[in-house]
Amino acid sequence: MSQLRLDALTGRWVVIASGRAERPQFLSRSLPVEDDPRPCPFCPGGEDSTPPARETYGPGGEWLVRVVPNKYPAFDGNAPMVVTHLGPVFTQAPASGIHEVLILSPEHRATWADLSDAHAGLVMLAISDRINEHALEPGLRYSQAVVNSGREAGASLEHPHAQLMSMPFVPGEAADEVGSFARFHGNCLLCAVLDAEEDAGHRLVYTDDRIVVVCPFWSGTPYQMLVLPREHNPHLHRSSAEDLAATGRAIRLSLAAMRARLGDLAYNVMFHSAPYRVRGDYHWHAHILPKATTRGGFELGSGVLINVMAPERAADELRAELKAFA
Repeated sequence: MSQLRLDALTGRWVVIASGRAERPQFLSRSLPVEDDPRPCPFCPGGEDSTPPARETYGPGGEWLVRVVPNKYPAFDGNAPMVVTHLGPVFTQAPASGIHEVLILSPEHRATWADLSDAHAGLVMLAISDRINEHALEPGLRYSQAVVNSGREAGASLEHPHAQLMSMPFVPGEAADEVGSFARFHGNCLLCAVLDAEEDAGHRLVYTDDRIVVVCPFWSGTPYQMLVLPREHNPHLHRSSAEDLAATGRAIRLSLAAMRARLGDLAYNVMFHSAPYRVRGDYHWHAHILPKATTRGGFELGSGVLINVMAPERAADELRAELKAFA
């Protein structure tokens, strides 16, 4: 029988409908990301094809992670967020902010799953450093870091990279999460989730002394994962180097297990950190969302996700695959 489960982070119901898994199989990555005869602008030697780097990471002058401005930014400039009303239902403001690309590796096809532990930690350090830099800019309130892998996940270039967008408002998803933390009675919402999932045991994918990865109880999509640092901290950019390195490794292992189980699947990794000036019980974390299914009309029309893979089964399968990589 299908179940309704409440997503404690957003307050939205999801449907766990395992019986629908008997329908056609999950998607594999089928759409090519690139169809461009020009050299890849993110590979070594293509540095002149991008704006000058704002930061590079690597030994001896050789970059391993490179941060450049996005040539086609969604957020740009430093105009103040002045709202203009053009009519009773037409309201606009400048999309000011910062939009950067973090090139994850010099290797053209080295995804996060292919990095060494040290290199994955360097990616996390770069994300943290750049958010810290953006948080100092007047007028900006929030940063969203994402990895889009595969065209189905929104990537326009095959070379693995992340996007960092910092903006003068708090977007709805982040605002919903902040509200859920504020409404939760007791300690931190995700500290409670972490403890409860460890006690239950059957949705754990990976654990160590700093990180827990679970397929959350309220998973809205198959093989969805939640990456939780044990140390309570609202802000990714104020985390310790040890927690950043451990998060990078946990994401690497989780993505490697997912690839072993599902094949070359498109996916998103999304980092949720508190708005810069939030000091409450928020707990930063990362979401891993494989593109194993597409949303149908009911999901698009209602906003209610239907998950055909129970998270308990997904965690069992991913945990079994992860043993080969840990």
